[in-house]
Amino acid sequence: QVQLVESGGGLVQAGGSLRLSCVASGRTFSNYAMGWFRQAPGKEREFVAGVSWSGGSTLYADSVKGRFTISRDNAKNTVYLQMNGLKPEDTAVYYCAADRVDSITAIRLDRRAYDYWGQGTQVTVSS
Repeated sequence: QVQLVESGGGLVQAGGSLRLSCVASGRTFSNYAMGWFRQAPGKEREFVAGVSWSGGSTLYADSVKGRFTISRDNAKNTVYLQMNGLKPEDTAVYYCAADRVDSITAIRLDRRAYDYWGQGTQVTVSS
């Protein structure tokens, strides 16, 4: 089992920044690719960003590319999502998820591939 706890959400004006953190406990954190997903009211949960097991590979949704940065610190069992240039359409509950993968570079976009999820943290961007 892997337990995930997100933090760092809040209310910010358009153009502002937030940094989300996700701390993992339980099984070996470094054996999992990590992803950030988000879900806005009335919409499906969507992939935002992912980072490989090693941290050497990252992947972003087109909607956040160039504005968001995902990173991980395996020594601290933590994954981060730095969000800059926030827009009202970024408003959503943001979830951290862990995906048990066999490849050191693998990152999967499909939420159904992820084994463990956090409870989510609300991000609200005002115009």
